Amino acid sequence: MRQQFLGAVVFAIISMTVHAQTPNPVISQADQVDAYLRDKMTKTRMPGMQLAVVKDGQIVLSRHYGTASVEFGVPVEDDTVFAINSITKAFTGVAAMRLVEEGKLDIGKPVGSYLADLPETWRGVTIRQLLSHMSGLPDVMGAPTVETDAKAAWTWVQTRPVRFAPGERFDYCQTNYTLVQQVINQIEGRPLDAPLATAQISVANMKHTAYGDTYDVIPRRAPTYRWTSPSQSQSWTEAATVLRATSERFLPFRRASSGLNSTASDMAHWIISLQSGKILSKESLASLWTPATFNNGDKGQWSTGWQIQQRGTHRAVGMTGGGRAAFAIYPDDGVAVVILTNLTGTFPEDFIDKVAAIYAPDLPLSGIAALRIALDQRGYHHASMVAAELDAKDPGTRWPELEMNDWGYRLMATNRRTEALAIFQLNATKHPDSSNAEDSLAHAYLVNDNNAAAITHYRRALVLDPGNTSAQRNLAKLLQGPNAPHS
Repeated sequence: MRQQFLGAVVFAIISMTVHAQTPNPVISQADQVDAYLRDKMTKTRMPGMQLAVVKDGQIVLSRHYGTASVEFGVPVEDDTVFAINSITKAFTGVAAMRLVEEGKLDIGKPVGSYLADLPETWRGVTIRQLLSHMSGLPDVMGAPTVETDAKAAWTWVQTRPVRFAPGERFDYCQTNYTLVQQVINQIEGRPLDAPLATAQISVANMKHTAYGDTYDVIPRRAPTYRWTSPSQSQSWTEAATVLRATSERFLPFRRASSGLNSTASDMAHWIISLQSGKILSKESLASLWTPATFNNGDKGQWSTGWQIQQRGTHRAVGMTGGGRAAFAIYPDDGVAVVILTNLTGTFPEDFIDKVAAIYAPDLPLSGIAALRIALDQRGYHHASMVAAELDAKDPGTRWPELEMNDWGYRLMATNRRTEALAIFQLNATKHPDSSNAEDSLAHAYLVNDNNAAAITHYRRALVLDPGNTSAQRNLAKLLQGPNAPHS
């Protein structure tokens, strides 16, 4: 018995020693991404998703998750096609730069240099201002027939007043890209509503990429869904509990701004072709990713069809679409990430940085990117504290107002009202002289049922900018009484 006991002790000691010397298993990059994205799918109640990661010119990770068609129980595969909506604008920007390379287009020239039949107040807007949403033109999306009658919609928008002087400020407007579409097609000798990305699709061998909307038959395309309130009597701020399929109409005259459908792998091949010089020269790519400037000299958040954002001392360039698709290229880190989903309101642009950082450990995620990752873990009620910690770590941390404002509204759009309020509060703190930040903060208080605070901040917005029409309108409605509607 004693010998057996000693043998057991020796075996136990050896086992403990071996266990102690065995290193903890390292979680692979792919497994980290899988865990992170599956958690995001659960939290957003997302049916399906595709992912592609490009590293140093190669696709290093391609993943598909969940369900493409909820109705038929069809899973997402590598060749499942998703609507990419406004990501189409990035292709339009590239199409414009291809003509610049050929000497056929000068984006610094007024649109009136290329198109004759325009309202006089439109003619001086430059192509660059159109591509960067600085035109001040009225938005064709307000036309009653925008989804049914292109001619009537275009006639309608040309009768509307301009919103501001070109280059004065940013205003997301689909009219801009319809004009760019007409200019490019005029130069190329095609019908004015012809699609623009055909050449890029061919060069990048994008086998599953095509223009179209809900009414077109596109092989392997996943339906698009949205969580909605169970009845029309409920407001958008109430819990969304019913999953519904959405219907989208993109008439050909709007297909410079929306209408492409693709896969994550196709998008990755396009990014590789773009960065390798097959579609644009390095010089043109650098110009494509240079932010446009406002009249006062400040840099905007857009270039020629692309969004340009800082990630510490590095850059992130890319585009989003429909609240469900996004891609970002990190030129200084050799990484690109594409995420496509079939659920409106997932906003994958809010978790694309985390995926990129897994494959680019030196990516300096300071500011908004670092804050977003930290708040997902620690909770949005810690927003001010975490921002202070990031400032202490890097006193040069930048907090771009428009990017933070967009983040807040994305949170609000997905019924995360208290989280949105925390971001708008922080934005107003970081930009105390901004009427727009105060206006957005007031709106956040309003949807959080704090009318008194909303009134206070609408008044502050008007002190900073007496011409803030949004603040004027909403303050007047609040002062009229609690039952007045609010925009």
